[in-house]
Amino acid sequence: MRVGMLTGGGDCPGLNAVIRAAVRKGVGEHGFEFVGYRDGWRGPLEGVTMELGVEQTRGILPRGGTILGSSRTNPFAIEGGVERIKANLERDGVDALVAIGGEDTLGVATKLADLGVHVVGVPKTIDNDLSGTDFTFGFDTAVNIATEAIDRLHTTAESHHRVLVVEVMGRHAGWIALHSGIAGGASMVLIPEVPFDIEEVCAKVEQRFESKYAPIVVVSEGAVPVEGGDMTLLTGEKDAFGHVRLGGIGDRLASEIEARTGKEARAVVLGHVQRGGTPTAFDRWLATRFGLHAIAAVADGDFGTMMALKGKDIVRLPLIEGTGELKVVSQAEYDEARVFFG
Repeated sequence: MRVGMLTGGGDCPGLNAVIRAAVRKGVGEHGFEFVGYRDGWRGPLEGVTMELGVEQTRGILPRGGTILGSSRTNPFAIEGGVERIKANLERDGVDALVAIGGEDTLGVATKLADLGVHVVGVPKTIDNDLSGTDFTFGFDTAVNIATEAIDRLHTTAESHHRVLVVEVMGRHAGWIALHSGIAGGASMVLIPEVPFDIEEVCAKVEQRFESKYAPIVVVSEGAVPVEGGDMTLLTGEKDAFGHVRLGGIGDRLASEIEARTGKEARAVVLGHVQRGGTPTAFDRWLATRFGLHAIAAVADGDFGTMMALKGKDIVRLPLIEGTGELKVVSQAEYDEARVFFG
């Protein structure tokens, strides 16, 4: 059997671990051949491939990013895109395709599976917002990076008696902000699921200063004020999946806090540093398990499925269960964490 592999959407630590595990098991146990498709769905759409075998996967376990490259290409937004993908898979002699990605990449995989393409999905996103799995790889690394940044910011905030607002990724789900904020001892965490009251934020800032410590406010890029208003945009441009570029809520919030409290406030935007670098041990372990189970699904002919972590077990779910809706922070989960704010 000849298996194609691609990685789509935003890169994250652990992608290479999936590729490595899948190739090694596929070649070693099943005698599969592999072809790598470059830059997400652009690879099978345009027939852009690379050699992919055991030799190409040596030494990539600790590397961030993806050796296959990535993009946010949406073949369903391109006239004749699906037909071109099918034709290129047939031309390349590909019997099955392993698609590694998040909501958008696996959304495309779901539609292709419905159209008869033999696809197996592996869930990836630092946002941890895919509903079918308890955790996605990349999330643990992003949280650890954000937590370390918050730890470092405490000392400089206290030295200068200023407010530091830390903007982290999270378009619609506040998992990174919530986990890193609690782990880093933030004074407050603001997430997209729960619109924030700026008066409450400022009150918490004043309360923190009264305790002789400087406040750290962690905010997801998609957070919005309860008073109304949309998410803060970097530009109004949209990608192939209709997403606008977010960014700037940290600066917006810092300016408002300074104006209302008279305390000096600065914003720190962690941005893509959360995506880069060496994956944590947990993400390497999870990504490796996902890769091994994905190849087992291919060998079983169990297409149209996605690998998922349920408790300690890796299970197979229909792709639609992983992409049907986003997994977001509930009000109860947020309220449980609020005891630490202040």
